[in-house]
Amino acid sequence: MIPILYTDEHLLVADKPAGLLTVPLHGDKEADLVARLAEQGERVIPVHRLDREVSGAVLFARDSATREALEGLFRARSIAKTYWALAAGRLRTPAGEWKYPILEEGAHARISALGQRSITRYRTLEALPTTTALEIDLVTGRRNQIRLHAAHSGHPLIGERKYARGKDSPVRLRSRRVALHAWKLRFVHPKTGEEVLVTAPLPADLAELLDRARKG
Repeated sequence: MIPILYTDEHLLVADKPAGLLTVPLHGDKEADLVARLAEQGERVIPVHRLDREVSGAVLFARDSATREALEGLFRARSIAKTYWALAAGRLRTPAGEWKYPILEEGAHARISALGQRSITRYRTLEALPTTTALEIDLVTGRRNQIRLHAAHSGHPLIGERKYARGKDSPVRLRSRRVALHAWKLRFVHPKTGEEVLVTAPLPADLAELLDRARKG
């Protein structure tokens, strides 16, 4: 069962497990979050998505009018997205911003002077022996932004294989997937005008990873 973190007649927030696509890929017969929710009787329309490896809160609309309203909130950057991450090494400052421009090229992205303005804010939650647990807020929403910014800063996320070679990391801590979790969503409900705050608890695999990180 896919955990439902919030639901009403207009929208739904689901807790996506790692390893599951948010939406089906063209020609791909793998299971996806939309299909799994349909099996549970929840008919939803995608508004945004998470990478296959990333777990956590995903927002869906239940009707086209709500979808348009939510997409407008995303475009206006009025939906606050907060992530939990475990990065290699100790960051020089406990809080700050990464501002590396990102060039999106189809399904790929890279840091480039030709790219778009991209801002990621981070705050240290725990400074651990060889890693740092971070709270991360996206100011902009480029493809793979957090993963790219963390790797380019010299602090790739634990388990990162797309933008850093994990086998060459000086940190011995290993993870089967990238240590990134969509932790919180905060937004004003487009129909009621009330603030909604949804929190997705840290999944068991990342909780176990954090425990190992604390032991060094």
